[in-house]
Amino acid sequence: MTSVLMTTDTVGGVWTYALELADAMAPTGVEVVLATMGRPMNRQQRREVSGSAVAEVHESTFALEWMDDPWVEVELAGEWLVALEHETEPDVVHLNGFVHATLPWRAPALVVAHSCVVTWWEAVHHQRAPAQWDQYRSRVGAGLAAADAVVAPSQAMADALDRCYGPTGAVVLANCRRSDWVREVPKEQLVLSAGRLWDQAKNLAMVHRVAPRLSWAVMIAGATRGPGAGADGDEAATSGEWAARSSTLLGPLPFAELAPWLLRASVFVLPARYEPFGLAALEAGLAGCALVLGDIPSLRQVWGDAALFVDPSDEDGLVSALRRLCDDPDFLVDMASRARRRAGEFTPERCAAGYLALYDRLRVKAGGVA
Repeated sequence: MTSVLMTTDTVGGVWTYALELADAMAPTGVEVVLATMGRPMNRQQRREVSGSAVAEVHESTFALEWMDDPWVEVELAGEWLVALEHETEPDVVHLNGFVHATLPWRAPALVVAHSCVVTWWEAVHHQRAPAQWDQYRSRVGAGLAAADAVVAPSQAMADALDRCYGPTGAVVLANCRRSDWVREVPKEQLVLSAGRLWDQAKNLAMVHRVAPRLSWAVMIAGATRGPGAGADGDEAATSGEWAARSSTLLGPLPFAELAPWLLRASVFVLPARYEPFGLAALEAGLAGCALVLGDIPSLRQVWGDAALFVDPSDEDGLVSALRRLCDDPDFLVDMASRARRRAGEFTPERCAAGYLALYDRLRVKAGGVA
């Protein structure tokens, strides 16, 4: 039996990642104790965790390291996490954040780089993050240096970390998504997008702008405001352009409500400027959507020839790619089939195997028994 203390937040895709990884590792004898931060679990999340293989849940509402002025709460969260480690005595500490890797852990600690404000800023603004993020940069860099292992979900994210923080030796372990929710549903003349409307990296405003130039309906799901984010994204979702009647905004949807839209949609579009892996695109691929994605290294690496790629600043190119799929049924079917096959490679079992091997290496290095 291997015991893992795993942190997660309750405001993004890391939540899904943590539960699915815990479920996939459970049959191999891995027991996950989950420590939550960010905000209280909502009703749906409580149902999800109670139905998962997670052994214990310890809940908190401490601010996350990328939020506005979080450092007092980050320190308090660190004290709480160290106390949890003393109580639960895990074999491995699995951190889905950076800063807490510097804590005096007894067990080996790994950091998973799901996202990062500094690499986000580089990709979105094509320049170094401003001085207001210097403390964040310093604290994240210290966490990367202190971790016994660093994991990135794509080689592109590993490379971005090395550019911004120096060599990290990151291991690339792709994310995953289970497919037991997928069923055959007649596809409709529908283009779907999903993500944080307030996050400039997702670039959903461009999808909204081009919607009137398409013959198919365009739907966009996602939250309009961020949970205390400091990365200047809120304005994008509240500006006048979103008030125009272009696409249909579905608002924030739990996955149980998003899934039917994915199953009905023929095309999924996400012209992202920054996406370390892309969970929404993976869900769309599993649902049999043809994919139109931002032409960035991470999405190229994940999808290869199973998606169409467009420059995130090229609205005409986005329209052209979408029209090509909408106007050519055979090409649409071919691209949807490619996306589904490729998505099927990113299974929870494959993801779990990668983490199990890493846990074993860390335990051996720390003098434990693998």
